[in-house]
Amino acid sequence: MATIGMGDIKKGVRLEIDGNPFKVVEFQHVKPGKGAAFVRMKIKNFKNGKVIEKTVHAGDKFEVPNMAHKTMQFLYDDGEMLQFMDNESYEQLGLTYDQCEEAMKWIKDGTNVQMVFHNNEAISVDAPEIMELKIVETPPNFKGDTSSASKKPATLETGAVVQVPYHVLEGDIIKVNTVEGEYLEKVK
Repeated sequence: MATIGMGDIKKGVRLEIDGNPFKVVEFQHVKPGKGAAFVRMKIKNFKNGKVIEKTVHAGDKFEVPNMAHKTMQFLYDDGEMLQFMDNESYEQLGLTYDQCEEAMKWIKDGTNVQMVFHNNEAISVDAPEIMELKIVETPPNFKGDTSSASKKPATLETGAVVQVPYHVLEGDIIKVNTVEGEYLEKVK
């Protein structure tokens, strides 16, 4: 099985600690004046959504978790869990809000997502990297607001808020990068 060492740690890298899959959400390589270099990282547990801090030294090794992805369709929020359907077997599967935390603000009914499985157990979901979403609320434009560097907040149909240029209006459909949470372009 493949292993991950100190030099391999980057944002988004997945590793397994004590049988639990984690994802690196933040890291910092530290080279003190005295002693050996180390990495300070924040990792998120896929199963319960908790973020912990961990320090990694030069000899430390981690296993790569046994993870698989499957395309599934988001059906609805039943009030306790988010329900998904397997596009091939039509089998339904529910995930808690904590397991879907990052993807929840980007997906809407009918969206195809990548379900993440660890040892055949559904643990998380990834939204598509690029989504086309409608703006439901944004402040109106004012005369003179034409600077291309200026941005204003816009609430999307899924509840997510992104910064958009002033020429984008309520009711417009925009493309959004869900990984970075950024406006890409207005859909014509």
